[in-house]
Amino acid sequence: MARIQVYIPEHTHFTAQIPVRVTDLNYGNHLGNDALLSIIHEARMQLLSSFGWSELDLGGASMIMADVAIEYKGEGFYGDVLHIKMAFSDLNKYGFDITYHISNQNGKDVARAKTGMLCFNYKERKLMSLPAEVKQKIETKA
Repeated sequence: MARIQVYIPEHTHFTAQIPVRVTDLNYGNHLGNDALLSIIHEARMQLLSSFGWSELDLGGASMIMADVAIEYKGEGFYGDVLHIKMAFSDLNKYGFDITYHISNQNGKDVARAKTGMLCFNYKERKLMSLPAEVKQKIETKA
């Protein structure tokens, strides 16, 4: 069976530190897959905020998630502090990918993830181009 592989670029735009809460655990007493998706959402919000953006205001555009891939590498447990190194990659006319390299406080890999983000106009319900100033700012900080 083929497995998903998420490739992490060498550069990092931002690192978030997010603790694993008791509500993030599943019946196996480790970090649940649904909770990890919520955690990378929080990390993405912190990344965007560090650039002065949000998911609803990205230089005049909003964002919508086109896809997500998660490659699990190890377990996360209550009390762990996840270190999430993020980078923008694969910029294109309508958006970009964000990669997430997730490890615990001891440097043990927990997961790698990628979200495909597109610029979207929620009033018109259609894609829009990645604003030039956003592209330039991302490329400058790479």
